[in-house]
Amino acid sequence: MLDWLKNINKEYPEFWKTYISKFDKKSSRFVILSTETSGLNPDKDVILSIGSFAIIDNSIIIGDGFETVLLQYKFFHENGLSHEFLVESKMKKLGEPDAIKLFIEFIGNSVLVGHHIDFDVEMINAALERLGCGRLKNEALDVDVMHRKLHDVNDKQFSLDELCTAYNIPKSDRNSSSEDAYKTALLFLKLKSRLGIK
Repeated sequence: MLDWLKNINKEYPEFWKTYISKFDKKSSRFVILSTETSGLNPDKDVILSIGSFAIIDNSIIIGDGFETVLLQYKFFHENGLSHEFLVESKMKKLGEPDAIKLFIEFIGNSVLVGHHIDFDVEMINAALERLGCGRLKNEALDVDVMHRKLHDVNDKQFSLDELCTAYNIPKSDRNSSSEDAYKTALLFLKLKSRLGIK
């Protein structure tokens, strides 16, 4: 049966209906998104942390951010990865349903920005599917694609570190979704002005 037919009379959670209702007007807010995940397969892997900052009028709004660690049973029990950062992290820790709901409320109809953003969006979509919701409706911009467009490069993808080097953005030894989101935000502001994006 066609998916859309299945979903015609589907009753969505309240937070999802509120989110959907925000898309009748365009947003001037950009949300920089970075996720840490247990792997690269949205069907099998899970989100471990989310870091986000808003950009309004070419300014990173540090007070308008979202940061959480997702407590994942699957991560602790199946992946055999080090979970030091979960234990040591002072970030707010939430179960996946609560984290995704709060994240959706945070982003609203903003334009999402990230480094290889398609992957982050697919990971969020997989989590939304587990909650009986639809897929993200936000527009998305990718700093790697923006860089390649600026320099007319089609045959190579660039890592976040390579882009930071190219645009003189300081790198840090810490690896967290919020650190990556902040570096991506700085990159986006530089690329946005060079590409003339309003």
